[in-house]
Amino acid sequence: MSPVTIYHNPNCGTSRNTLKLIRHFGIDPDVVEYLATPPSREALVDLIARAGLTARDIVRKKGTPYAELGLDSADEAALLDAMVAHPILINRPIVASERGVALCRPSDVVLDVLPLQPGNDAFKEDGAQFLRDDRIAADDPALIAALRAGDLPVEDLAESGRRFFAYRTLAGTRVGFGGYELYGHDALLRSVVVLANVQTKKIGRNLVPLLAYRAMREGARTAWLLTKTAAGFFDKIGYKRRDRDEAPTAILTTRQAKSLCPTSAVLMAKKLGF
Repeated sequence: MSPVTIYHNPNCGTSRNTLKLIRHFGIDPDVVEYLATPPSREALVDLIARAGLTARDIVRKKGTPYAELGLDSADEAALLDAMVAHPILINRPIVASERGVALCRPSDVVLDVLPLQPGNDAFKEDGAQFLRDDRIAADDPALIAALRAGDLPVEDLAESGRRFFAYRTLAGTRVGFGGYELYGHDALLRSVVVLANVQTKKIGRNLVPLLAYRAMREGARTAWLLTKTAAGFFDKIGYKRRDRDEAPTAILTTRQAKSLCPTSAVLMAKKLGF
């Protein structure tokens, strides 16, 4: 039996990418095509608990009977019963190993539960590189240099409540940075920069979802951002332009919103979820 199990849907691109990344490291996982062989209720409860999630977190709405079953108001027990009866309601892919369990959306998240090891670069089906993220200090010189080169604010980096990450390819090439400020269920994504030498390599489309995932795992359910030049990019990855009066007070009173970003900066938001 393999030390890694993936609950896989071969029709799902994210699931295929996750399986590809596991195999990239020479791991031959147990592949459970859960639509044909669903986990028992007890096994599903265990997976959800080990992932630090709830049944509500992992239930899938799109392309499922979620709405017709009236699951918007269902409690945890009813959601579990529904997922056992209709496995298509289980979001995918779920990966379990000795290091933990993760719902791998985005697929790069599977690295959290695989043995850390160097490797060659690998690419998703759309040609984007898989990325690792590492938590870094606010005074990291490379972060500050990248933000200044990108004409992004650095004055408030050291203030409390900020998280910053560096991003690199599997082979170790550093490609960018990102951060967020957390305000309850709202997160302000900030300090997002892709290094100039890799800006044509689809890095941003992996970096931003991975950053938003980290904020979501800390409780954020809506991601907000302000941008002077990248609104078109964020449009393409699902962020919506919003008027300032639509944002919560906590976001509007950040230093980014009040003074560091110009009033011409575009405010954008996206609901977070798996």
